[in-house]
Amino acid sequence: MNTESSGRDPAQDRPCRLLHVVGARPNYMKVAPIMAAVDAEVARGGPVAFEQLLVHTGQHYDRALSELFFEELGLPRPDVNLGVGSGSHARQTARIMEAFEPVLESYQPDLVIVVGDVNSTLACALDARKLGIPVAHVEAGLRSGDMSMPEEINRRATDAIVDLLFTTDRIADACLRREGIDPAAIHRVGNVMIDSLLHHREKALSRPTLGLHELLDGAGQPIPYAVVTLHRPGNVDVAETLHAIGSALAKLGESMPVIFPVHPRARARISEFGLDGLFSRENGIRLIEPAGYLDFMNLVAHARLVLTDSGGIQEETTILGVPCLTLRDNTERPITLEQGTNRLVGNRTEAIVAGIEAVLSDRAPDPCFPELWDGHAGERIVRAIVAWWSQATRAEGVPQAERRASVGVESGA
Repeated sequence: MNTESSGRDPAQDRPCRLLHVVGARPNYMKVAPIMAAVDAEVARGGPVAFEQLLVHTGQHYDRALSELFFEELGLPRPDVNLGVGSGSHARQTARIMEAFEPVLESYQPDLVIVVGDVNSTLACALDARKLGIPVAHVEAGLRSGDMSMPEEINRRATDAIVDLLFTTDRIADACLRREGIDPAAIHRVGNVMIDSLLHHREKALSRPTLGLHELLDGAGQPIPYAVVTLHRPGNVDVAETLHAIGSALAKLGESMPVIFPVHPRARARISEFGLDGLFSRENGIRLIEPAGYLDFMNLVAHARLVLTDSGGIQEETTILGVPCLTLRDNTERPITLEQGTNRLVGNRTEAIVAGIEAVLSDRAPDPCFPELWDGHAGERIVRAIVAWWSQATRAEGVPQAERRASVGVESGA
């Protein structure tokens, strides 16, 4: 049948096949709102039907990826787990590409969606593009300017080859335009991590986390405390730097408990460098096991301040209205410095202590949220994909995957 003469939208000929990629546990919090929005689009009978597949590369083995994790957060379980494991950046990227290619050839997606800036992001984008499959990047345009960070290399390389770039804010848009990206491919949609935060916030706040960690007073109200996260090699793998950070935390520990959900690698470095006495309860620093998402959000939401070298926490503290000191000299999320609660303080003792003193002497910041950080980024992404798919199928007349099959796309062709 001639779809043009019948008046039927070619985009409705068959479902658009989406393939989502996650490489580590935090990626689930970015993919889940998109997959939920796709399901909602299908349920309402929108102009485009969808099928979707979730692939976990297994880049990071995470014991917290248990049944409880998925049940508590209502997240989709992966359809495929590649289980590539850890290794050097080169080996891990190569293993991901080798394992992911057969999935692409078998599923024949119309669009691959990658998120964030882990090695899986770049590896899977490369695989797809080499097979002629369009790719969308969620959190495109984030830039720290620090090419010593593997994540910065992943971000820049991914954005250079993808077809759809979904950004969180106007600064990311501007970065992409400066790099010569076609403005028509850039879609500012908001922040999917904030979608997840807002969706799960009430459930997180109902957890008994504070009581379990002795952070409530006699009336059951939160006492002043700080939360710390550290994971970047520049902070935890250098003895002098880790000692400098620990000294600042011990100073803070004189006035309030410092809660440190410590990663096994950071804990090992603390012991290896002989810093167990510095990172101790005697100095007000409480090392606890890594917390699940809900418990961690509860800790952050009630904290007097947060000290971190993570990217996502800079965004979450902005929405929660909690002061954040980022223990780095740069950030790929500069919007949190302009319209949030974030400050860059580096990793030297004196600078960290000065930042702490400034936060504790300031009144609580007035809420100032970046535009579109409202819990609906996933929906905007789906609307953009609907428009893209409809335009692509009308222009070509035959869906992308069928065109690929007709010419016999093969690896190495």
